[in-house]
Amino acid sequence: MAEYRPSPRPTFDAPTAISGAAATRHIWGDPEAGEVADWIYVSSAKIHALVFQLAPHGVFRHSPEHRTIFAADELLYVLGGVMALANPQTGEVQRVPAGEYIFFRRDTWHHAFAHGEEPLRVLELFAPPPASGAAGTYARQQPYLEHSCYADDQLLGNLVDETRPADTLHRLSDRDIVWRRDLGVLTGIVASTEQLTVVTHELNAGEAAAPHAHGGDELLYVLAGSVWVRAWHGEEAHVFELEPGDACFVPMGDRHEYRNHGSGLAEAIAGIAPAYLP
Repeated sequence: MAEYRPSPRPTFDAPTAISGAAATRHIWGDPEAGEVADWIYVSSAKIHALVFQLAPHGVFRHSPEHRTIFAADELLYVLGGVMALANPQTGEVQRVPAGEYIFFRRDTWHHAFAHGEEPLRVLELFAPPPASGAAGTYARQQPYLEHSCYADDQLLGNLVDETRPADTLHRLSDRDIVWRRDLGVLTGIVASTEQLTVVTHELNAGEAAAPHAHGGDELLYVLAGSVWVRAWHGEEAHVFELEPGDACFVPMGDRHEYRNHGSGLAEAIAGIAPAYLP
């Protein structure tokens, strides 16, 4: 059994671009839990953001050393493949295809399965971050889940609207997003709690978001097109051009804007923790 090792915690003091090639590599797990490849973009004092990958038919569960229950809110966005995400404590399972999200709150056990013949790649936004003690340290202090369940047999013969259980794993798609244009571009709120807000931005060709700041650290991850980010740290302006798979970290309170200088739609996801509003 592999001994637990905390994941690396790349941090930045100023606005910083992180390409996919420059993200910090990490492998966690053991034969019982499964092994997972992580590309960690940032792990600041406020937010943790990474992409993880499972091989086709791959899985992560948990083991005594690697427990998947954290004191954090988590938003997962499927970049490629199909994910079956399970709460092994309740038997709940959600099927999440590429382009959709799943959200769950702290103290939720979770296992992931790569369903189908493609590798599974998932963007994970996590707050409070491991630096706060919300991850491995916290998980190993929780009562150990000895038996995993991936079905709720009480629903057989009894699955009608009034008997559907309350979800702990909230699958979200475009129809669940709350849209706004407060920055002059189309922005959608995917999920928002006191710990973490996740939004998606769509910038038409030639559009620019108004300069703004947040009451938390931000990690912006580009999904499609080319996004230029200009951010001010004190009097110094930082300008980055980001392609799909690249990200940008902006510390709490630093003003910044997004621009699309390309000819087509640009799309990005941003996680802000703890507060979206300044």
